[in-house]
Amino acid sequence: MYLAGVVVSGFGTSAMWLAAGVWVKSLTGSDSLAALTAFAMWAPTLAGPLLGAVADRFRRRPLLVWSNLAMAVLLLPLLAVDSAGRVWILFTVLAVYGAVSVMQDAAEAGIVTKVVDARLLGDVNGLRMAANEGMKLVAPLVGVALFTRFGGASVALLDIVSFAAAAGVFALLRVREEPPGPREGPGPFAGAWAGARELRRSPVLGPLVAGGAAAMALAGINGALVFAVTDSVLDRSPAFTGVLYAAQGAGSVLCGLLAGPLLRRAGERRLAAAGVALFAVSVALRALPYDAVALVCSAGIGLGLPCVLLAAMTAVQRETPDAVLGRTAATASTLMFLPNAVTLALGAGLVAVVDVRLLLPVTGLLGLVVAVLLARRGRVPEASAGPGHP
Repeated sequence: MYLAGVVVSGFGTSAMWLAAGVWVKSLTGSDSLAALTAFAMWAPTLAGPLLGAVADRFRRRPLLVWSNLAMAVLLLPLLAVDSAGRVWILFTVLAVYGAVSVMQDAAEAGIVTKVVDARLLGDVNGLRMAANEGMKLVAPLVGVALFTRFGGASVALLDIVSFAAAAGVFALLRVREEPPGPREGPGPFAGAWAGARELRRSPVLGPLVAGGAAAMALAGINGALVFAVTDSVLDRSPAFTGVLYAAQGAGSVLCGLLAGPLLRRAGERRLAAAGVALFAVSVALRALPYDAVALVCSAGIGLGLPCVLLAAMTAVQRETPDAVLGRTAATASTLMFLPNAVTLALGAGLVAVVDVRLLLPVTGLLGLVVAVLLARRGRVPEASAGPGHP
């Protein structure tokens, strides 16, 4: 039931993600404004600790129900966006959209520990990622097709229906939740930094989140190089980039399906190290001018990179007390994904002055260093069953 709610709401979100940029481009003719739609949805991730604190103030199931209903209502003004002068409505809605998504992710991190045995958290997290990545291969195309045929309002209506349906699914979820504990201070953001304190003092979570942040920083550089790979290395048209992304998405779906068994067999730290190593080797080998190698490497990146993220978030769910789980999960997400945005810009600058055939092996080498550092944490105990779990 939980996964059904995630899939239903995620389909609408994935459809809107690409269609919003096309929508803005068609109304304004501006590539810059079109690119800013993705930034508007991503920027609230920076406020993860604060939004996670809000998620810890309420019972999670009602929060997911009412926030999905609120999003269905919030999207209604998009039906009026029909000219360049009204594009500001779309940007405003997308920014709130992103903030609510961060808060919902924090609430979901808490609720899943209530409905799933601790030993199966890795399986559920992996299935959730496989479902999301699978939707990214289909839903954006559906969104763009709807936009092309019926206009932006049709995509908004699809998203409205998906949020309303998700609210109904979460309302049917049966979960016993204790009332939230007393607030640590006045205001909805009181105790927002409790999650950061949990990560800092944990010998298990700190290295995993740091490894995830380092891997995502290198993923930002790799992401900035993909068009240069298509052009300078493979001598292909920019359209071939879509094929590479599809191969990467397929690798991520496979990672999600395998994550649970691999986590049980290898543990969070070893899986994270192996995943980063696979990612690093795949990035380095992208410098070879062969289509088949590029496709295999793209799949390897999609298979390896999510391993460290899944390992870190599963450990957060197992190791963190329920009272601060939302804040800790949201803080971990912020710490891991923020470097990606920074190095994406850095990589875009580097590729203008440094040959991509040099940048790729160097990035891969740095990734292997991160993998070795994760593997050397062998003296640190693996994540336990977690507070309150047998």
